[in-house]
Amino acid sequence: MSISENVAAVHERLAAAARRAGRSSEVALMAVSKTQHAERVREAYNAGLQLFGENRVQEFAGKARALADLRDAEWHMIGHLQTNKAGKAVELFGAVDSVDALKLSEKLDAAARALDKKLGVLIEVNVGGEVAKSGALPGSREIEELLLAAPRLESLEFRGLMTIPPFTEDPEGARPFFRKLRELRDAIASRKLPGIGMDVLSMGMSHDFEIAIEEGSTCVRVGTAIFGERIKA
Repeated sequence: MSISENVAAVHERLAAAARRAGRSSEVALMAVSKTQHAERVREAYNAGLQLFGENRVQEFAGKARALADLRDAEWHMIGHLQTNKAGKAVELFGAVDSVDALKLSEKLDAAARALDKKLGVLIEVNVGGEVAKSGALPGSREIEELLLAAPRLESLEFRGLMTIPPFTEDPEGARPFFRKLRELRDAIASRKLPGIGMDVLSMGMSHDFEIAIEEGSTCVRVGTAIFGERIKA
């Protein structure tokens, strides 16, 4: 199937999952374009997608030049970001969806302020407590520090939470982790903290995005189901 056919199929699955959950189909579809060549990203854009997620600053820097004419495309950094690459990330991306520490958020804020730019951010939560994954643990000091620092990080716009659950062959295995993130979001939102928005729940990928939608996801990050098997960099 072509990329445009894949996009149409994903939209159908997304809408069906939303209906099963009694939700409107207003769930954002992010195309995970990491490792994909610029021409294939352009195909996805021409198929109607405008929201894209990239994992590596250096990789996207090269593609960004080739895709500079896609004026209404929105580029998000969704991979782990080292603090020494924060400045370049702010130059390239409109949002960083993988903030998991105060030091990183401070670097992003300083870089955004220098560019007179408002940067959207999500707090990445390691709901499964997996040692090999980035993200702050639920209930951790790192999350609390980020929440309380938000009012002084004036160039950042805290929009919500993101997670990658532990992989299970059965997509249903991800459900308790998605539910845990939704419950954390609700608990944070109930505090009505200054500078903290909790409208976005970014969870669900090609393997399990329908379960994520049923559990309240507002943005699913889909790569393989759109582009096919990953191309090695």
